[in-house]
Amino acid sequence: MKLIICIVQDQDAGALIDDLTEQEYRVTKLSSTGGFLKSGNTTLLVGVEDEDVPPVLKIVEDNCKTRELTTSLLTVAMPGDTYIPYPIDVKVGGATVFILDIERHIKI
Repeated sequence: MKLIICIVQDQDAGALIDDLTEQEYRVTKLSSTGGFLKSGNTTLLVGVEDEDVPPVLKIVEDNCKTRELTTSLLTVAMPGDTYIPYPIDVKVGGATVFILDIERHIKI
């Protein structure tokens, strides 16, 4: 059994969750923040059998595309954070996926 941890952009999360649940995969959604722009992310936990990993990864790939965003201000919240006074293009989206072996799964 595997635990798939997917960290995705908030704007990709809704469609991804819908597609996973349509295929009868159970999903736990956690709100998270991070990354270069300190923007909202969603972390999804999906427990699956080993043979279900490729179909789940395909669903993630179909829903989480990388795209370019132009920003002109990065939040300066802590000493050492960077302020950039001119527009820059950054890539956002996609997904960061971790796949972990699970010894046991218990539903109570």
